[in-house]
Amino acid sequence: MSVHMEWDDELDASGLLCPLPVLKARKRLQGMARGQVLKILATDPAAVVDVPHFCAESGHELIGMDEGSEPQVYLIRRV
Repeated sequence: MSVHMEWDDELDASGLLCPLPVLKARKRLQGMARGQVLKILATDPAAVVDVPHFCAESGHELIGMDEGSEPQVYLIRRV
C-alpha cells in the first residue's frame, strides 16, 4: 500500500513496544473527526501485525502502510 497522501494528525510511536503504539493510536483517533487520517510512525516489529489487526477490530480503515521503511508508516482513516 502507498503512504503518499495527506493526513490530519501524526503520532510518533517510535521506540514504543506492543501494545503502546496501538493504545496511543486508539486514543488519538478518538479525538479526531470521522474521515480524518492519522499517520503513525512505529519501530516495533510487532506493529506490522498489530496495526492492521487493530483496524480490523475497531472498524477504522487502514489506507496506507509501509512496513519496509524505518520507521514503519501507517495511515488510518477514522470511521
